[in-house]
This record gives sequence, structure tokens and C-alpha cells, in this order.
Amino acid sequence: MPNKNTFQIKPIKELLEEEINDGIWIDPFANSSKLATITNDLNLDYDTDYHMDALDFLKMFESESVDGVLYDPPYSPRQVSECYKNVGVEVTQQTTQASFWSKHKDEITRILKPNGKVICFGWNSMGCGLKRGFEMKRILLVPHGGNHNDTIVTVEVKIK
Repeated sequence: MPNKNTFQIKPIKELLEEEINDGIWIDPFANSSKLATITNDLNLDYDTDYHMDALDFLKMFESESVDGVLYDPPYSPRQVSECYKNVGVEVTQQTTQASFWSKHKDEITRILKPNGKVICFGWNSMGCGLKRGFEMKRILLVPHGGNHNDTIVTVEVKIK
């Protein structure tokens, strides 16, 4: 079954235990997770280090200053809209277009150190991609059964 706390799903939890290593890890959509060194969530109800828009959070880091990123954003425009509305933030065309995710990935590319890792979660296996200088190391497909979408987890390393 799907779980809004993605990192508590058994195969995902096991993957994270294997893949997260030392260094500075950040999570722009932390929810209640404490796995990263520095956490952020737009929702003030969560005990995170920051309560900012994810893009603004990513932009505050220096280039090549982060060892790893946990990237578990809302997976669809509908989910983005729901998240923003739930915290009283205006939903605009910009927050529900594909560029919402690509701008995040551009910033992740900028702030990750060479050989840094990004672990992406979603309904596709695109991750940050080869064009941004990443090599795919691992893909985990987590089926939830019934009419629920699978969760796809990608682990990539920055090679450029």
C-alpha cells in the first residue's frame, strides 16, 4: 500500500539505509523524515530546519557543497496543488508545469559535489538524468497493488 511517508515503506527504507552515507545530505520535501542532515518542508507542522519553497531552499546552497540529496517531491501537478493549498500558498501555472521539477533538478545538479548522490522518488525513472551529468546506479520499483501507482526510486551519481 502507498504511504505518504515514503521513507517508511520497507524496501525504500532498506535502500536508504544502504545508500545514505556520510557527509551533508539535504531533503527539500522532508515531511516528518529526519534522514537528511538538513531538512525542509513548506508545511509548518513538520519539525524541519527550514520551511521554505523547495526551489528557494535548494538555491541557498553553494555550488558543489552537498554530498547527497533526497528528492521526494509531489509526483504530479495535482499533488503539487494539494500541497500548496494545504499550507495556504497560492497555486500558479508555474507550480503545476513540468518546469517545477526540472528547476529543482537543475539546482540539485549545481549544488551536488562530483560523485555526490541524488535519490529520486516518483512515478517515473527519469531522475536527474545523463544530460545533467548523472549516471544511474540503481532503480527500485515498489508496487503498491490495486489501482495505486507504483513508486520508482532512482539512485544516481553526479559524474560531471
